[in-house]
Amino acid sequence: MRKIVFATNNKHKLIEIRSIIKDKFKVLSLSDIGFDNDIPETGNSFAENASIKSQTIYKQFKLDCFSDDTGLEIDALDGKPGVYSARYAGEKSTYEENVNKILLVLKGNKNRKAEFSTVISLILDGKEFQFEGRVPGQITTEKRGKSGFGYDPVFQPDGFDITFAEMSADTKNKMSHRGKAVKKLIAFLNEEL
Repeated sequence: MRKIVFATNNKHKLIEIRSIIKDKFKVLSLSDIGFDNDIPETGNSFAENASIKSQTIYKQFKLDCFSDDTGLEIDALDGKPGVYSARYAGEKSTYEENVNKILLVLKGNKNRKAEFSTVISLILDGKEFQFEGRVPGQITTEKRGKSGFGYDPVFQPDGFDITFAEMSADTKNKMSHRGKAVKKLIAFLNEEL
């Protein structure tokens, strides 16, 4: 089975990706290859940040790899938190702190439109390819559900009356932003390999 490195230190993302990819490829973590540093996300877009992470790993290890950058863009906040989604409430903020800040900032705001976006940067044999997934939705007025991670308890995708955190992992993975980007990645890998 072909091995590919997922350039993330986020255990939740690793579990989610492995459950989507299943037995198509063996997905290695950064710790599997002995890399335990944080890669600074200094880009101005999800695409730039994803590329920075995959390029860093490929340059150092010369292994096929991919990374993602994901974020929440809220209409009423002019697209924020965007590339700062993971650290919206501060540099070392927790998921809980980020969610609480969103709820506070949007309190009383009728415009709850938002979009989750993921961009995956794949480096295969030294060449970079990118895949994007997006899901429009709304920010709820309170946290709902216990599944998932990040902003899942306050993000309700269009066409659903439940948040990502109220969905089963299987349901979320089939229609989520990351799920859509990973499907494109898998289709591409199946064609190329």
